[in-house]
Amino acid sequence: MEHYTADQIQVVTFAESVRARPAMYFRVGRDSPELPTEVLQTVVWDALHRGDGTHGRIRVEVVSDLSFTVVDDRRPTIDELGNPLPGFFNSLLDKERWAPAAAAALSVRTVIEVWLEGRGFRQELAGSVPTGPVEEFTAPVATGSLATFELDPAYFAPGEALAWALLPSELHGERCGQLPSTATFPIRALRADDEGFSAVG
Repeated sequence: MEHYTADQIQVVTFAESVRARPAMYFRVGRDSPELPTEVLQTVVWDALHRGDGTHGRIRVEVVSDLSFTVVDDRRPTIDELGNPLPGFFNSLLDKERWAPAAAAALSVRTVIEVWLEGRGFRQELAGSVPTGPVEEFTAPVATGSLATFELDPAYFAPGEALAWALLPSELHGERCGQLPSTATFPIRALRADDEGFSAVG
């Protein structure tokens, strides 16, 4: 029987774990050209599917080959004063939603906005770590959140890019349980070589 000592045990951070084994979070490994799209798909899945089994209202924008924004209407977790609870790494990344935190771990810059009853809270991160304090502003809508991810080009293989046309079968199907999905949402492609809008159901 093998025995281990404390100096043989390596403790890694969440971000180090995601970067070392992306397939545990995004279904494919680092060498797969599908990894950027799997990151997008996982974040979209998280935004679309609420904890109670219903589907939320979301919007997706593909900004560039390795950058995207997801907006949803889910109410953030709040404290007794009505402020968003500190999440992963004491940031605005809600601890009940691991997918945006995992995507942030593969990003060079992430912008998180949380909207609560017209109050907005904004924070930037480098990887998963906040680069500054939370800034408060007037929110554009009553409740929801926005997350923009700029995936790390040094982590992904050269030439890899987001595929902006997500299929219904990739976002619903068996993982939706017994509830048939009637959810549709717009995907806005802002890249010069993409065309207009697409939607999935």
